[in-house]
Amino acid sequence: MRTRIRTRPSPYGLLAGLLLLGAALLPAGTARAADNGTWGVFPTPAAGAAMTDRAYFFHQGAAGTTVQDSATILNTSDRDLTFQVFATDAVNTPVGGAFALLPAETRPVDVGSWIALPPETAATVTVPAKGRKDVPFTVRVPADAAPGDHVGGIVALNTAVEGVQQEGKVRVGVKRSVGARLYFRVPGPVMPGLSVEDVRVSRSAPLLPWIEDARATVSYALVNRGNVVVEPKVALSAQGLFGREVFSRPARELKLTLLPGQRVELTEPWPDAPQLDRVTLTVRAGAAAHPDLAPRATAEFVAVPWPAAGAALVLTGAGVACWVLRRRRPASGDRPEPAPDLARAR
Repeated sequence: MRTRIRTRPSPYGLLAGLLLLGAALLPAGTARAADNGTWGVFPTPAAGAAMTDRAYFFHQGAAGTTVQDSATILNTSDRDLTFQVFATDAVNTPVGGAFALLPAETRPVDVGSWIALPPETAATVTVPAKGRKDVPFTVRVPADAAPGDHVGGIVALNTAVEGVQQEGKVRVGVKRSVGARLYFRVPGPVMPGLSVEDVRVSRSAPLLPWIEDARATVSYALVNRGNVVVEPKVALSAQGLFGREVFSRPARELKLTLLPGQRVELTEPWPDAPQLDRVTLTVRAGAAAHPDLAPRATAEFVAVPWPAAGAALVLTGAGVACWVLRRRRPASGDRPEPAPDLARAR
């Protein structure tokens, strides 16, 4: 994970100041313990257990209770590293739905705000080369905490600027961070919810229809309207005139964790789309852990090979224009008779 820091250039080309980007997101790793090859953040293992014994933090506690755990920062490099350690909330990135942890300057409002770190971590934590540092923390569940899943993480942000990028007249300092996910379930009514919304199709018709393939992109949104995490799967199908099947993509896991209250925009390629048809596209979603979830949404469109149709229209218009001009132009053998000489006639 990388955090970018904008800096204004000084007259001497040096970094004059650092301003942490408030809108940056810290994407967490895939389904494994968080480790970037130089340092990692793990749930502290039990004595004698492997460091990666637990991939994430998983806890459960009723409203008003307290839960304690510990995170371990492992430094595998040859030098001491200093980190800013903080707890925060998780979100899905709006496009693509990747799991992400909010940056340090964004104040958490959910489970990240329930986590208290030791006072000695309020500034920074230094981990020696080839060493580790255990950071205990406490989760205090509010008395009014809503039932369901609350997701966040413990993040270690390296305080060293590891590089500078130039963006126009602004220099951007790059810091790296690693975060371990934390899933917390507050007991109560479990209400899984999933909806499919805003299904759209954008087409790209070839100039030579039926000789070249038409391509399309299916866009849609998935929204978790429940109070628990959902791992969705999606199937696509399309019918043309008279119910003919023109597209079918079986249900497949999207390999994303859709958090409660989150909305993500996704796209699917359609490599051989219809070129002349009236089509109804259906997007169906579901989740293996929640078989009752079966939302669907449709979109209709008329497929017309517009480039070819436009070219044919231009050629037809040109042909009609030539025909009209030929009708108005006299033939070469038909010469107009000379006007009578009125003076001689008198």
